[in-house]
Amino acid sequence: VSWLFNPARSEITSLDSGNIDDILNNADVALVNFYADWCRFSQMLHPIFEEASNVIKEEYPDKNQVVFARVDCDQHSDIAQRYRISKYPTLKLFRNGMMMKREYRGQRSVTAIADYIRQQKSNPIREVQDLEEISSLDRSRRNIIGYFEQKDSDNYRTFERVANILHDDCVFLSAFGAISKAERFSGDNVIYKPPGENAPDMVYLGSLTNFDLIYAWTQDKCVPLVREITFENGEELTEEGLPFLILFHMKDDLESLEKFQQEVARQLIGEKGTINFLHADCDKFRHPLLHIQKTPADCPVIAIDSFRHMYVFPDFSDLS
Repeated sequence: VSWLFNPARSEITSLDSGNIDDILNNADVALVNFYADWCRFSQMLHPIFEEASNVIKEEYPDKNQVVFARVDCDQHSDIAQRYRISKYPTLKLFRNGMMMKREYRGQRSVTAIADYIRQQKSNPIREVQDLEEISSLDRSRRNIIGYFEQKDSDNYRTFERVANILHDDCVFLSAFGAISKAERFSGDNVIYKPPGENAPDMVYLGSLTNFDLIYAWTQDKCVPLVREITFENGEELTEEGLPFLILFHMKDDLESLEKFQQEVARQLIGEKGTINFLHADCDKFRHPLLHIQKTPADCPVIAIDSFRHMYVFPDFSDLS
């Protein structure tokens, strides 16, 4: 397949176990094509991916701004296993070495891929011009607000890195200088406004330059412990590679959902990161229920889905 790659024009970086960490860690944004040469769809994507790289390189000439890279998963099965790649081709986005959960699912065309990268390079933070804007926020969303003395600061740069990763899960806003002064009584400040008109704000108390700390805090606020699984996000959740603990409940049965959320938080918080805690609409998920000999009339039902087998929790009333 040597004809697929034109060294004179290609900006595609081949990754292996010796260079992958260095290249990805130093890239603001990297789009990686995990492919297999025997796969016809991989072969079809190569020239498209290469041309998209050439288009984007014109707009972002700094080599670390955007990297287009590829992994031959037959030659480097260890890398494919590390990132849980099971189908080809798979396009994964990385930011400063961190793989994003959502793979690229858009059209496989030069225009679509280039537009996707432009979108990833756009600023995910809305700058507030007046604190009155804060009072009119959409309180059905999860909002993270940073109050900074100045934009050109390590504190804001760290905040920006976090926002780039979690902007699909939270709305990020910032205010600077005199506008933000009233909220900076003890220095730069980051707060979380949870959903709900009367929900109290939560303040980040750690170092604003410690990326790991502020990322962990923000992720905890932006990504619910118990998420809803739908037909739209089911494949995406599966690709996270973690078994599911699912509550099947009727849509209007919020009492069972609240009890499930409370018990997961009380008993299983330490398992976050090894299990995906989910809830699903019984009516919409009738077919999975049939696999465990259940119907919507049996809901609420709790089950573990290991992707090989489903295990039913005997009795919801024994949850607590």
